[in-house]
Amino acid sequence: MLFDDNSLKRYYTISEVAELFDVSKSLIRFWDTEFDLLKPHKNSKGERRFTRENLEQFQLIYHLVKERGFTLAGAKQEIQQNKDRLREKMDIIRRLRKVRIGMEKLQVEMTAEEEE
Repeated sequence: MLFDDNSLKRYYTISEVAELFDVSKSLIRFWDTEFDLLKPHKNSKGERRFTRENLEQFQLIYHLVKERGFTLAGAKQEIQQNKDRLREKMDIIRRLRKVRIGMEKLQVEMTAEEEE
């Protein structure tokens, strides 16, 4: 996942989410209104506060729309019809990304050792 699984942080601001996913805050606000799945908490000022679950929901939407090229209507339909399967798939993708990061670190370490 794009965010640290070991983070003790309970809530993320909209700015932090925008930075994590490299998207604009306005896109996050728009998707918040478009997708019933994504409902971040709002504080007394009306500022959105995203939980880890919200980040996972946002990542699912991001994956469908930005990475797989779904339209918003298509993404909504896909989420509605295949929510459990999509969550399992996203979990697998998250694990594979961790493995990839680990492999890249290992490659850097091995390259550094060879140069010594």
